[in-house]
Amino acid sequence: MNDMTSPRLSVVEMQRIISGELSLRSRLRYTALLLLALLVTVAIASLWLTEASLPARTRVAFGVMVGIGLSWAAYAAWVLTRRRVLLAGHRVIAARMAVTFTTIFVIGSVALGIWSPAGRPAYAAAGLGAGLLIVAVAMLLSARRRFEELMQRRRALEQELSDRTR
Repeated sequence: MNDMTSPRLSVVEMQRIISGELSLRSRLRYTALLLLALLVTVAIASLWLTEASLPARTRVAFGVMVGIGLSWAAYAAWVLTRRRVLLAGHRVIAARMAVTFTTIFVIGSVALGIWSPAGRPAYAAAGLGAGLLIVAVAMLLSARRRFEELMQRRRALEQELSDRTR
């Protein structure tokens, strides 16, 4: 699988690319994600813990939202602490999280619509969530495709490198 249009990289260039750190732009984005996730999580958790008269379904929803916020914060912290280029694996993980959390939102909205006397707004939220779920699934498919392209490229480069050392 030797693609003649792709440039040939030296071993030194390959090592430089592989050992590269996240760009400043990426670090700033993940830092913003971390701070925003923590901010929203703290705000929701403070409401959840200080409002004793909340209905049970609201307490459950707040608990789920706190879990989601903590998950995004943990993801951002993980990427920032690694500081290495992750061969698009981090995008696959983020897209899986987005699909999972959006699915939870849609299921929760539909359930609220079924069991709540005011079902119309819940069904509208479920419809919006379904649109977001379509976007999240598209992002997951794109991330998987990119990850697989990079893995194929990596295998080809490893094969080329082993051929040169023989």
